[in-house]
Amino acid sequence: MIVMSRVPEVIEALVALGNADAELSGVAVADGPEVSDTQAQDWLIFGFDGDPSGDFQAAQSVSNGAGLGTRREEEFEITAAAIANRGDTDAVAARDRVIEIASRVAQWLQTDPTLGLAELQAGPGAMRLIQNQTEDGAQVVLLMTVSGRGFI
Repeated sequence: MIVMSRVPEVIEALVALGNADAELSGVAVADGPEVSDTQAQDWLIFGFDGDPSGDFQAAQSVSNGAGLGTRREEEFEITAAAIANRGDTDAVAARDRVIEIASRVAQWLQTDPTLGLAELQAGPGAMRLIQNQTEDGAQVVLLMTVSGRGFI
C-alpha cells in the first residue's frame, strides 16, 4: 500500500498517548467525532474541533519532493480540541481545567517530538481559546494544532 500521508498514524499516536496518560484520568480521549454515551465532562479530541455544527476538518498537509527518487516531505497540522464543561458558571475553573488538559499534549511533544514515529517531528502549533456559558454551565474549548513534518 502506498502511504499518502503521515497524518493518520500521527493522530493514532496522539490518541494512544492520551489513553495511556494517567494524568488524564476522567478525560474522554477521542479520535475524531464519535457517538458516545459517556457522561465525561472533559474531552481531548484529535482530528476534530469539537463543534458538531462545524466543518469537521481533521487536518491539513502539503508534501514536496525530497531529493532524488520517490521520497516526499510532508508538513502537517492536525486539529485538536481540549474541552472542559462544568455544571456551574465558574469560567475560571473551566479555563484552568482545559489548560491542564492541553498541557499534557504539549508535554508529550516536548518529551518526544517524534511521538515514537520514525522520520517525524511534531510540536504545538496555533491555539484558540473559546469560552461560553450554556444552560448546563461554563464550557471552555481550547483549539490547538499539532504541527510537524515527516517523510513519506
